[in-house]
Amino acid sequence: MIAFLRCAFFVLLVRPILTVILGAHVRGRELLPAKGPAIIVANHNSHLDTLTIMAMYPLRRLKLLRPVAAMDYFMKNRAMAWFVTNILGVIPVTRGGLNRDLLTRCGRALDDGDIIVVFPEGSRGEPEKLSIFKKGVGHLAKSRPPTPVHPLFLHGLGKALPKDSWVLVPFNCEVAVGVAFFWAGDMDGFMGDLQARMTALASQIHMAPWE
Repeated sequence: MIAFLRCAFFVLLVRPILTVILGAHVRGRELLPAKGPAIIVANHNSHLDTLTIMAMYPLRRLKLLRPVAAMDYFMKNRAMAWFVTNILGVIPVTRGGLNRDLLTRCGRALDDGDIIVVFPEGSRGEPEKLSIFKKGVGHLAKSRPPTPVHPLFLHGLGKALPKDSWVLVPFNCEVAVGVAFFWAGDMDGFMGDLQARMTALASQIHMAPWE
């Protein structure tokens, strides 16, 4: 029943919104991980970010996707908590830098062969403004060195559905997927490499992504 509801949600609601209203375009779709364990790292400007990433996958693979989100935001409402954990497969973690929730729950999901979706900026930022990434994703990669890390840049969703707004604005959106890389033994080097890769992906998009 859960699998049916998940597929129906994406087929009847999410995909029509992304294709018809937002005209979402994906560059490098073939670089997305087809199976886990894998870590997708993306910038974060909108509630649409998670849905957009999941909608790029075939319905049969949706069960592999496990977005990471702060539990205090969604767990206030029982219905919302059920929806995000069951339909979207969200892994709820406590806010903060390095914490046991992130490493334990995400590590367990990776061990199960899932694809983790992480937004290392933390909270949603201003539309199209890239923030400095927190090191939690680095510690996660360090805990599972063989796991590929896939950078992914989202553009336009912060204007289509900005922070603190539930009104959808038609705005063309683009996604750029980068080549996977791995933990190489140095935290500063890993974080610097990730930031550079995200900046390079942003440059593939014609519009200035954080101006």
